[in-house]
Amino acid sequence: MEQGFLFDNNTNQPLASRLRPRNLDEFVGQTHLIGEGKVLRRLIENDQITSIIFWGPPGVGKTTLARIIANKTHSKFIDFSAVTSGIKEIRSVMEQAEQNRKLGERTIVFVDEIHRFNKAQQDAFLPYVEKGSIFLIGATTENPSFEVNSALLSRSKVFVLQALKTEDLVSLLKRAVTDERGFGNQKIDISEEMYEIIAKFANGDARSALTTLEMVILNGDVDKDGVTHITKENLEQCISKKSLLYDKNGEEHYNVISALHKSMRNSDPDAAVYWLARMLEAGEDPLYVARRVVRFAAEDIGLADPHAMGIAVAAYQSCHYIGMPECTANLAEAVIYMSMAPKSNAVYMAYEYAKRDAVQQLAEPVPLIIRNAPTKLMKELNYGKGYQYAHDTDEKLTAMQCLPDSLKDREYYNPTEQGLETKYKAKLLQIKQWKKEHKSE
Repeated sequence: MEQGFLFDNNTNQPLASRLRPRNLDEFVGQTHLIGEGKVLRRLIENDQITSIIFWGPPGVGKTTLARIIANKTHSKFIDFSAVTSGIKEIRSVMEQAEQNRKLGERTIVFVDEIHRFNKAQQDAFLPYVEKGSIFLIGATTENPSFEVNSALLSRSKVFVLQALKTEDLVSLLKRAVTDERGFGNQKIDISEEMYEIIAKFANGDARSALTTLEMVILNGDVDKDGVTHITKENLEQCISKKSLLYDKNGEEHYNVISALHKSMRNSDPDAAVYWLARMLEAGEDPLYVARRVVRFAAEDIGLADPHAMGIAVAAYQSCHYIGMPECTANLAEAVIYMSMAPKSNAVYMAYEYAKRDAVQQLAEPVPLIIRNAPTKLMKELNYGKGYQYAHDTDEKLTAMQCLPDSLKDREYYNPTEQGLETKYKAKLLQIKQWKKEHKSE
């Protein structure tokens, strides 16, 4: 646990620490939260902070925002580490915070990696949050819905931080080269292309981008005039990704993910695994690839093989749990399965057809027969009148109309003859025929 502020200008610190933003004007990204007039910016500038959970991937500014709040607030600021702080220490500090409250002083407690606290540790904060003894700021890379106690979560405002955009990281890298806290006192020769390569390699993580820049500059070629020249060869050596770097416009990124998707669609597992390896070995985020595989399972396989979705989601969870490089095998298994599975885009097309009608006819009323009627007035207006409960029938079917009148004959889902969809197609035709025969009942 540390108290106070940690804005030391120590030249021995890593570049990412030296260049940590001191105020909102120096902060890069998260404009949806701290742009002019945005809610979090107003709370910070007006010193009206309440309990907060910052949720987002590594290196996007969660801890930095807490430091900025510490610098801005008139409250006592206490910095906890979820790794080193136990319940005894928490309670001791909470008791001091309660004394501060009685003396009219607010206390803000920052807990980095709050998801690492167990339930008992989190519970130790709760009574002091409820009484207003402290305002809690937690930072987590994990979904707080699962990792933060519901009672504590309900008393906090969750702000979702996003991975930084390439242009944000380029701006940060340029500042690092010119700022005296970074390399502003040195002569650095680095091209726009190098900035963009480093930014793309960092994949939205400011800390990673600055660490890579620092390594590249420290290993740059210094000429007789003291100028450090950064070349592509220097960069490739530092990040061990020679010839696999995406180009500066990002086109190769989209080319390769397209190649992976279309190889799976074309039932070519060899090509699919190759493009998967190209992406992962070039530093692509495995979770990004996994998300695309989950999408593929629904868009290109669908009900031809319903197991594909479960395998894709399991691969995503595996990437989340174990990360690189171990998760490469999990992704390879999923990609090969998708390639070999029967293909159908019937589910995807069903939604596209339905979306077209939904967008064009947004005001179509829900048929009265399938509306709920929780109040007397709704019953008097015939909500739910004539509703037929399918489970009360022998066939578990009714001929009740569920689409609006203007769309009553629409058909969106048209199963193919691929995989299990052959079975679903026969079932659907049977259902439609039965409804047609019993329509007048």
